[in-house]
Order: sequence, then C-alpha cells, then structure tokens
Amino acid sequence: MSTPAPRETAAGPELRYRRRLAEGVFEIQRCGDCGRHVFYPRVGCSHCGSAALAWVRPSGRGTVYSTTVVRARPEEGGPYNVAIVELAEGPRLMSRVEGIAPAEVRIGLPVRAAVRGSGGDALLVFLPDTSAAGIAAPDGSSTEAAHD
Repeated sequence: MSTPAPRETAAGPELRYRRRLAEGVFEIQRCGDCGRHVFYPRVGCSHCGSAALAWVRPSGRGTVYSTTVVRARPEEGGPYNVAIVELAEGPRLMSRVEGIAPAEVRIGLPVRAAVRGSGGDALLVFLPDTSAAGIAAPDGSSTEAAHD
C-alpha cells in the first residue's frame, strides 16, 4: 500500500512544510535577519520582509490562545474543537487539541505539538502538556508544584 503524496496544490515553502509533516517532522521558519519565527510557510519574513528564512524545529510547546467547539452529529464524528495555538516561539496557528473532551479545552491551556497520521494525511495537532504546572495527567494526578 503506498502513502499518499502531500497535497498536490502545495508549492514552494508550503510544499516543504507538508513534506516534512508527512515524514512526522514539525518545522517552522525563522528569519536570519530579525530572528523572529514565522508561520504559515512563506518566502519572505512577515516581520521585516527578509527572504533569509531557514527551517527550524520548534520546541513544540504552546498555549491555547482561542478555542471553540464544533458540534457535529455523532455519525459525522461528534463534537470537536478548533483552536488557535500560540507557539512558545511566537507564531499562532490553527489546529485542534486532542486527548481531552472538546469542551474542556480552555484559553491558556499549555499544550505540546504532535504529528498524527503519515504521508498526505499527516496533521499537526496538540495535546495537553501535562509537564506544565497544574495540568492533570490522564491518570488524574496533578503536576502542580506544592506551595508553602
């Protein structure tokens, strides 16, 4: 069985991004002139206009900036969330948070990136970052530091 190719409509930096995602690697661009990170993939820095963009692997850590629940019928997969995540490096991107109920996703929730699927079906999603203080792990335990 062959792996589907990344979307045929992608070209340039978007094609590079999709190909790397298909390999299970999440990358964003960083400007060599102003030092800022950019997302969505592009040929020029959205901050300073420089063409000196290089691909880097971000930390994968982020924070939910905005979220909503889409209430789909059960036969269509049921409810799911759509979230804007602000990466630790600065850029914001649209994705979804998995691993918790859609209605439990909250603004400010620490998350970490994960690539789901492979080939042309690869998606970047986020999971609750249970290593962040105060976030409950799937077993219900908390990582919150004790206060004196």
